[in-house]
Amino acid sequence: QLAESGGGLVKAGDSLTLSCTGNGRGLTSYTVAWFRQSPEKEREFVAAESWRSTAPNYAASVKGRFSISRPNSQTQYLQMNNVAPEDAGQYYCAARTSEVPTSLLHEYTYWGQGTQVTVSS
Repeated sequence: QLAESGGGLVKAGDSLTLSCTGNGRGLTSYTVAWFRQSPEKEREFVAAESWRSTAPNYAASVKGRFSISRPNSQTQYLQMNNVAPEDAGQYYCAARTSEVPTSLLHEYTYWGQGTQVTVSS
């Protein structure tokens, strides 16, 4: 089971940190990714990190602004800096047992319920 938190209303240019918590087993043996969805778009890949702690995979639209990290075995953070209006949407964390931090949505087995990010300009 995954649970996201940290969403809210931010101004463009501000920062926000989202958390993904793995209940029960934790996240140590899982590749964890973030996806987002807005009413106008399909769910899209944001970032992913392998449980092998290799270089994370970022979508081009967030590279250099967003970063992911794991402060402990239960949690992964998505640090969002210089947030833009186009970053608004429902953010989901997802997990898979494979070590490959793929951007393909259908490759992820476990999903959270999402947390909403709203950006004001």
